Amino acid sequence: MKTTTIVILVSLALSGCNFSKSVKKDFVSGLTTTGNVLSCDDVYLSVNDERTTKSSFPYGEKICVNYDDIQGFIKENGNVFPELFLVITDLTGDTVMYTDDLYSEYKDGLNYTPLKLVADLTLASPMHSNREYNLSVNIRDKKGSGTFNSKYKFSIKPDEMITVNPEEVQYNEAYLFSQGNDRVITDTRIKFDDNIYIFIEGLKGFKEENGLVYPGLSLQGKDSKDNNILDYSDLFSGYTDTGIAASDFTQQVSAHFKLTGSEFNNPFHVELNIWDKKSSAKLRISVNLTVEQ
Repeated sequence: MKTTTIVILVSLALSGCNFSKSVKKDFVSGLTTTGNVLSCDDVYLSVNDERTTKSSFPYGEKICVNYDDIQGFIKENGNVFPELFLVITDLTGDTVMYTDDLYSEYKDGLNYTPLKLVADLTLASPMHSNREYNLSVNIRDKKGSGTFNSKYKFSIKPDEMITVNPEEVQYNEAYLFSQGNDRVITDTRIKFDDNIYIFIEGLKGFKEENGLVYPGLSLQGKDSKDNNILDYSDLFSGYTDTGIAASDFTQQVSAHFKLTGSEFNNPFHVELNIWDKKSSAKLRISVNLTVEQ
């Protein structure tokens, strides 16, 4: 797909000083940049080190806003001192997330030519799927008046690789997480010897008794030859009599597994069932995974 952009440049020379501003918009991705004194040769979005013009992503995806050859910073001893922070707002204008300066650790500045800055963002809590957000990336010269700002509107969707069947319950998010890579899994690939978590957040609808709920949780997994790899009938059997605090249960429920070995009969079908031992409420999650060998 050909990317269409519009660039507006305004410059003014006055009393020996140079003032310049630029506005650029990518009509495919919707990414808009505005520069004041600072300028950038190329600004683009990427996922997994590949350029993208998408504006909708699965929950947990990590996106990056890349600034290649950004110029205009005042130098001290050959170094420049950029400040970069992110602001996420919802469509009502309320702030969902704000970061401190992502380059605060570089107290002595940076000395790279060309200078590349990257702002990365994981699309997870406090954000939610089935919602739209506005991202602002703000760059400032700590030693001068230069600024370079980017704005981008995006939406988050539930991960399509996961099938969720709720009955008499509601939930906010369901996703897989790789402990080894410290990231939400947004494709079907997992690795041996990695702890894989299945998370459910915001689960409601279980019957409460004195602030407690009484869930059951099973976890099964089979390979393509129908061999049982995981077979746990109730990981919550220890709470059958004591129950679990409803507030903790609603915040997050999880189960995890680890595969060992070197060969596997893909795909790996995993199914998690969680049910209420005091009512008919329940939820099933199923996913087909590929174990990398």
